[in-house]
Amino acid sequence: MRVAVIDYTLCKPDRCNTECVRFCPVNRGRKGVKAIELSGETGKPVIYEDTCIGCGICIKKCPFNAISIENVPDELEKRTFHRYGANGFKLFGVPIPKEGQLIGILGKNGTGKTTSIKILAGEVIPNFGDVERQYSQKEVLERLRGTELQQYFSKLYEGKLKVAHKIQYIEVVPRRLKGKVGELLEKADERGIWKELSKELGLSNILESEISKISGGELQKFLIAAVLSKEADSYIFDEPSSFLDVKERIKVARMLREYLPSSSYAFVVEHDLAVLDYISDSLVIMYGEPGVYGIVSKVYGSRAGINNFLLGYLPAENMRLRKEAIRFHVSELPAKVGATTEIYLKWEPFVVDLKRFKLEASGGDIRRGEVIGILGANGIGKTTFVSRIAKLLEEGRENENALVKFSYKPQYISPEIFEKPTVAENLASANPSALTPGSWIFEDIIKPFGLYRLRDREVSGLSGGELQKLAVAVALAKEAQIYLLDEPSAYLDVEERLAVSKTIKRLTEARGIAAFLVEHDLSIVDYICSRIMVFEGEPGVIGRTGSPLGLREGMNKFLKQLEVTFRRDPVTGRPRINKPGSFIDREQKRIGEYYYLPLEGTVISEDDEK
Repeated sequence: MRVAVIDYTLCKPDRCNTECVRFCPVNRGRKGVKAIELSGETGKPVIYEDTCIGCGICIKKCPFNAISIENVPDELEKRTFHRYGANGFKLFGVPIPKEGQLIGILGKNGTGKTTSIKILAGEVIPNFGDVERQYSQKEVLERLRGTELQQYFSKLYEGKLKVAHKIQYIEVVPRRLKGKVGELLEKADERGIWKELSKELGLSNILESEISKISGGELQKFLIAAVLSKEADSYIFDEPSSFLDVKERIKVARMLREYLPSSSYAFVVEHDLAVLDYISDSLVIMYGEPGVYGIVSKVYGSRAGINNFLLGYLPAENMRLRKEAIRFHVSELPAKVGATTEIYLKWEPFVVDLKRFKLEASGGDIRRGEVIGILGANGIGKTTFVSRIAKLLEEGRENENALVKFSYKPQYISPEIFEKPTVAENLASANPSALTPGSWIFEDIIKPFGLYRLRDREVSGLSGGELQKLAVAVALAKEAQIYLLDEPSAYLDVEERLAVSKTIKRLTEARGIAAFLVEHDLSIVDYICSRIMVFEGEPGVIGRTGSPLGLREGMNKFLKQLEVTFRRDPVTGRPRINKPGSFIDREQKRIGEYYYLPLEGTVISEDDEK
């Protein structure tokens, strides 16, 4: 079976010679048989999957990279749940709800995670691949008869199951809602807990603020509080940790476990692996080709599911997700060759006074072959520090008579920060081989990010996520000795975050570069950082940071502030958040090892965390 998809936002038949139609061997073969032709209604091509032979010629000939054709097993046809148009995205299956369990959903962007939860919320009626008709709710129930989904959708369509849905794109909320934060929360509250939620989420100081005036992080917490305060039977959270710092993410994770009714259905889409592991009881993995098709895996335990994802193989499906496994270091990284001798940059203690906010920073240095992670709350001065380091480098400060080249990825991304009008021109300006298949930057970043297909797009027309990917790609493509990366994982899915992490790690180890990394995803910090800077103080008022600390010392200091302990997964080495009050949590706090238990020969079972 073939899945043929045309991205009609990229397809421009008025600017090409319709090579896809002209060069198709089926069209040039038997008379009356066509695999692709122009639609009389839209003037754009339509691919007929039943006659397409999957030769790939139209894919190569399309000057705008608008066509994708993938071969999938024939047995998947029975699992088709929804499709967006004749040559649109195709979804195979949806996550199966379990009463009293919070189901985690993990996977690449564009593989159907949001579509799945919209179907489970009743916002999208599935068509089971039949794009010519609109199914009624009664017809959907007939199709699901005898399946595990029948009971859930029967309750949903009969009005016996109420859904509370925290949407992914929170920026649309101020356009639809008007009023003060407190008034809106009180109006949404059906469980009598809005004041309690507001206090725990740190919203008490903005209750009198207009919804249109609050920040992205505050808006995210507002929506989480609004959804949790609903008297519902099914709760859905789409990327609840976006815009939040580490402390806020862990706070939200704890609150979801505490405030969700024990008998409810619940789903969470999340890209922060440590948070997803902590929140979810079980997990499904969405895999496939982004923008073309998505497949819902069988249900795994949260630990096993995330490990299978990192190892790149799903045993229940016998499916290989990637060639290389992702494994974390299980002890503090040893010093690399040259890491202790060659200093790229040394800075003296400094103070940045912005009138309303002050940053006090101790002196320090960054060395060849290391990544310094920068951790702290939002508004505590992390971006101010990185901007000051960028200014020092820009002024041409010399170290041992060598001028240091640097590349800077700012926190806030807009079309104005790019020098060229198109995606391709910006990438080529950063690195001439960026769009050359086979080059390291193409294979490690451009291809995983899908930027090759966007190469002719105007920067001004890109979405926020696409702008972020381009900014990260441009920053990493530049030849530099020091990279300043301010929240590079924002808007990225797990696969894209891993791609960025692997690239930074590769650059560090192979070329001896150094990097400052401002990041809220502790899995990424743990994966690539060799030293840590911990920022303390009062957000929005004053921030303080000492010199860079060793990975263990820095993480211990930071996690102690959060009152959270981590342990190591024995299979992948990834950090896992301990359940508060569990045996291992109490033991690590007792000996002062918040990062992970260093006792050799100590084995902690899964039951110990309960």
